[in-house]
Amino acid sequence: MERIQLVLAAMLLVGFAACAAETPKHVPDALPEVPADKTWKLVWNDEFDGDKLDESKWGTPPDSVRRDGWWMRKAVGLDGKGNLVMSTFKDGDRYVDGCVRTLGKFEHSFGYYVIRVKLQKQVGHWSAFWLMGNGVGKIGNEGRDGTEIDIYEKLWLSDKVQHALHWDGYGEHHKSAGQKVDVPGVMEGYHTFSLWWSPDQYIFYVDGRETWHTKAGGVCQVPLYIKVSDEIGKWAGDIGKATLPDSFLVDYVRVYDLVDAE
Repeated sequence: MERIQLVLAAMLLVGFAACAAETPKHVPDALPEVPADKTWKLVWNDEFDGDKLDESKWGTPPDSVRRDGWWMRKAVGLDGKGNLVMSTFKDGDRYVDGCVRTLGKFEHSFGYYVIRVKLQKQVGHWSAFWLMGNGVGKIGNEGRDGTEIDIYEKLWLSDKVQHALHWDGYGEHHKSAGQKVDVPGVMEGYHTFSLWWSPDQYIFYVDGRETWHTKAGGVCQVPLYIKVSDEIGKWAGDIGKATLPDSFLVDYVRVYDLVDAE
């Protein structure tokens, strides 16, 4: 009898582990190591529980043309299983996708920013997690008074992931820096993409592994807001060849500050 109970207990543990692997919610983050007198403090997050976007945290841009498609509010929703769903579909003659942002609701500077995502599957559009501010258009102080920080852009249906920085506007003075990295298996399951933004450097990570370390643009010194978006454009291939609808899922977005340890 005791042996049967042990076998049953083992089976239950295996079953629990399998369920946990399939359930993405409330996964702890593998935060970067810091000195003993410092610690990470969660200061903002959305776990996307429930069935409605939390409008105290997020807004959406007005429905409008965006690249080769339309950003529309109806492309954004929650699935009731703990995910933000960012959809791409055809609506008549228009291709539609969407964007959520914390403009006017949460604007922050230094810290550790992380998203957990299950990526899109079709060509012609790409998902992204980025930071943005009005100062990006300013000229003359490099990126210190505003930098677009693309924590990740997923343009390819391969293992390749891109990080990028843009500053001094988007016209003749525009400057940028970027890094492409290979992440085996990134197109399957959930993965984290994150940034440690300090006053003197940016460190980018995928699944807790450092992928780029840079000071390009002089490092932004002003608060930025968060954007999670999908873009339709030839950069990601021909959307006409995609099997739609398609989507990517966001398990959570979290922001941590580095603070003194008690």
